Amino acid sequence: MRILVTGGTGFTGSHLVRRLLDRGHEVLVMDNQRGLFYDELKARGAKIELASITDRRLVDTMAKECEVVYHLAAAFRQLDVPNQYYWDVNVEGTRYLADAAHRFQVRRFIYCCTQGVHGHIQNPPGNEQSPIAPEDYYQLTKYEGEKVVWEYVEKGLDAVTLRPTAIYGPGDPGRFLILFRLVKRGAFWMFGDGNTFYHPVYVDNLVDAFELAAAKEMTQGETYLIGDDHYSSLNELVQHVAAALNLSVRIRHLPFWPLWCTAWTCEMLCKPFRISPPLFRRRVDWFRQNRAFDITKARHGLGYRPKVDLETGLARTARWYLDNHLL
Repeated sequence: MRILVTGGTGFTGSHLVRRLLDRGHEVLVMDNQRGLFYDELKARGAKIELASITDRRLVDTMAKECEVVYHLAAAFRQLDVPNQYYWDVNVEGTRYLADAAHRFQVRRFIYCCTQGVHGHIQNPPGNEQSPIAPEDYYQLTKYEGEKVVWEYVEKGLDAVTLRPTAIYGPGDPGRFLILFRLVKRGAFWMFGDGNTFYHPVYVDNLVDAFELAAAKEMTQGETYLIGDDHYSSLNELVQHVAAALNLSVRIRHLPFWPLWCTAWTCEMLCKPFRISPPLFRRRVDWFRQNRAFDITKARHGLGYRPKVDLETGLARTARWYLDNHLL
């Protein structure tokens, strides 16, 4: 098939593009940056355009004659840009792509949203019916993008929305790399009691879900939370990471709210200068927000079965970090 992947040079997107190339598909990629795996994907035959999905004319060109569109591109973790930038990419960019997919009669459109639209889960585990309660502008605009997709579903677009939990795996440049580095010190400072729930999804499991969402019939307009089989407390997760590194770690607990106030102050001081703050609320909320979900709907509706468990996934991730001299 001819397939378009937006955000295809990023961490998750590059894993999806590799899988699609392995299947023998013709893969077109739109991304506004090269990412870690640009050269590899290019060498393997992916046709890559370095551009933003806010370029409506290019979006039309790329979507034309595609059978499937995977929309992963998003403004994410950029704190030195105005809120309008998030809206332009996550909402209007989604509109341009959904409109093109509808006009060109793309067979299936898969929108990658986020578990974050549910915010803090008061009574875990949550599910697709849990309240929508985004806690930052990224999460808000991702949900607004989801509503755009629903608009086009009503017009006839065959679309499916996935809300992944916390994605990790080889190549992850973000939160899990920070977590591994902190655990590697042998002492981990836990702000709060560490009993907060966290729900990972190994990147290969998520790619399985992407493929199922493209292939499964009778899923038009549906939304699915995609996570691993199990969630764990932060205390347990830290110990699992230590085991993946063959280390022992001491967890030392400190109160959470002084850290949150420090993060808020840091953001406020950096914002007038458009400087990305070294500490910010979205990062420290990791210690506070329950993220735990029931994935029954994805099991029944997509036939989704996470194949890689947490211990195996963390071991593979640790090996990649070590092989690439990141730890």
